[in-house]
Amino acid sequence: MTTHVPVLPSLEGKAAIVTGSTQGLGSDIARALTACGASVTIVGRNTEAGAAIVAEIESQGGKAIYCPTDIQEDEQIDQCIERTIATFGHLDILVNNACSYDDNGVASTREQWHRTLGVNLISAAIFAQKALPHLQRGSCIVNLGSTGGKFGAAGRALYPASKAAMLQFTKNLAVTIAPQGIRAVAVSPAWTWSPSVVRLSHNSRTRADEVGKLFHPLGRVGDGLEIGRVVAFVASDAASWITGVDIPVDGGFSILGPDQGISPRVWFERALQDK
Repeated sequence: MTTHVPVLPSLEGKAAIVTGSTQGLGSDIARALTACGASVTIVGRNTEAGAAIVAEIESQGGKAIYCPTDIQEDEQIDQCIERTIATFGHLDILVNNACSYDDNGVASTREQWHRTLGVNLISAAIFAQKALPHLQRGSCIVNLGSTGGKFGAAGRALYPASKAAMLQFTKNLAVTIAPQGIRAVAVSPAWTWSPSVVRLSHNSRTRADEVGKLFHPLGRVGDGLEIGRVVAFVASDAASWITGVDIPVDGGFSILGPDQGISPRVWFERALQDK
C-alpha cells in the first residue's frame, strides 16, 4: 500500500515569524513552514516550550530560533523583528497566530475585552505595521481567522468579535499593501486537535472526532499540520495571485447551516423516534 505524501510548496530562502508558536496550532504552523524550507522565529512567552520546538525543528534539519516576546509590548515586537533579520538576514512572512480564549460572553469585563482584543487583534495589527518596512515584494502576512468569527455562538463574545475583526482587517490590509507587491491572507480553521480541544475531550482524539463529525462533513476534527500546510501554501510564491481573502480550512464546517446538512425529513424522523 502506497502512503500518500503531500507535495509541499517551496519556501526555501524565506524567513518567517509565527506568533503564539510555542504550542498548539502555532507550533504546527512553524513545523509546516520549516518543512517547506523556511527559517522560522518561534514567538511566545514559554521559554522551555519555545526551546523544545526549536530543538525539534533543528533535529529534523530545519532552521529556527526562539524569541521570547510579549506581543502586547511594542518594544518587544521591535526586538523580535530585529533579531529575526539579524539571524536570517531578512523577513518574508509574518503569521499572526497568537490568540487568547478568555471569553465570558456578554458578562465579560472591560478588562477582558481589552486584553482579548489586545492579543487577538491589536497586537496582530501592530506586528504587521512594524514588519511592513522590512518586507519585500512577494512577501506575505497570514492572519489566523476562525469559523468562530463567522457564526453566532451563545455564551461567547470576545473571541468571535476579535476573529471577525481579524477577517475585516485582512481585507483592508491587503488593499493597502497591494501596491507594494505584498499580500495579506486570512486562514480560518474550525475545530482542530489543539490544547483547547484536547482539554474538552479529556485528551481523547476518538471522542473529539465523534463530537466533531456532527459539525464537519469530513467526519472529524482537523490536525494542526493540515492548517499549517495551507499557511505554507498561502505564504509561498505558488499563491502569488491570492490576497485579501479568507481561506476556510475547516473540514466543511462553514458550508453547513443550522440543520447540519441534514434534511428536514431526517430531523422529523429522529424527533418521532425520540418520543
